[in-house]
Amino acid sequence: MASHKMLKLPEVLTEIGMSRAAFYRMRARGTAPKLIKLPNGQIRCRRSDLDAWWAEHEMCA
Repeated sequence: MASHKMLKLPEVLTEIGMSRAAFYRMRARGTAPKLIKLPNGQIRCRRSDLDAWWAEHEMCA
């Protein structure tokens, strides 16, 4: 069964090594990982969406 783990925004920022401001600039350009806004206003990212984003941005050596 696929993992449905949801990451909080600070966890995502730590993993990708980026400031919140830089992340939101990337999001405005449409190049950030897919996010989900919960009814209480909190932001989450599915682990699978972040992994897909990493795979999409891998550079072939």
